[in-house]
Amino acid sequence: MEEFTIVTIGSHSSLQILHGAKKEGFKTAAILPKGREEFYGQFPFIDKILSYRDEDEALELINGIENGILIPHGSLVEYIGSERVKKIRLPIFGNRYLFDHEADQKKKMKLLKDSGIKIPEQFERPEDVDRMVIVKLPGAKGGRGYFVSKDRNYIKQRIEEYISKGWIKSPDDVIIQEYVVGVPMYFQFFNSIMMNRLELTGLDIRYETNVDGLRRLPPGMSAEPTFVVVGNLPVVARESLLPKAYNYGKNFVKAVEREVPPGMIGPFCLESIVTDEGDIVVFEFSGRIVAGTNLYIYGSPYSWLYWDEPMSVGRRIAREIKMAIGRNELKRVVT
Repeated sequence: MEEFTIVTIGSHSSLQILHGAKKEGFKTAAILPKGREEFYGQFPFIDKILSYRDEDEALELINGIENGILIPHGSLVEYIGSERVKKIRLPIFGNRYLFDHEADQKKKMKLLKDSGIKIPEQFERPEDVDRMVIVKLPGAKGGRGYFVSKDRNYIKQRIEEYISKGWIKSPDDVIIQEYVVGVPMYFQFFNSIMMNRLELTGLDIRYETNVDGLRRLPPGMSAEPTFVVVGNLPVVARESLLPKAYNYGKNFVKAVEREVPPGMIGPFCLESIVTDEGDIVVFEFSGRIVAGTNLYIYGSPYSWLYWDEPMSVGRRIAREIKMAIGRNELKRVVT
């Protein structure tokens, strides 16, 4: 069998991706910004470390890996840039055509709506706002710049501020979304082409600053909430919620297959709020591995039910690639 190297950017979920690839017998390579070599160099499951000074050099390094398969994660487009990512010649595990949807909040929400999934109400303009909303910037920025308000003038002012900073080009780049009150739960899935099944691989809650720290303020003090993700917390959902979440996952897979060929390949996440009435409201999706899976490098309570062995999402990706290579069907899981 031809020897392949699993490649990824040194950030986000790269350690579990490379660890899982090594467990499945692949060679591994990490491509990372200069200054991170010492940290990544301590892990014996990384065979090759290549560091770059700028994004153009990063693209050259990626394309220079012989028999490489690139595993995308949330830092790929943010670090390399969307235009450079389009120039990657390596096969990419999953559906690279979903990247454009992840970078565009409106495309993202349309795909969820077309899946028949319950989503928050959206407002086209600040003038239309009639309740508490959350305003989001495009791309995988870890919640940077998100804010909550029901004041139309304040929302317009903040959007103009973001344009002046160059964070967005026009008001159309943001999404204004109803702020749903409930518990955040991020449902992690894996759509297996080789096994023709959808797997629930885990759940997490994002730990955000400073919104998750506001409860620690002394009485009488207040601060504007911000939503920058700094970590993840494990969670096991009430079991009665799982069939509904699983059906949402299946509906999403069907919508992606219909609207973004060749469809959903591998990991994705439906980022949701669970209300006190048991509704699951999905406010966003990630069309690739999410950082919350880092909680489960030895496997989640759910992955054990499928595999009865340690199975991180990183290893699950490598297992899918290994099965595809063994069947001479690699083209079905890469784009």
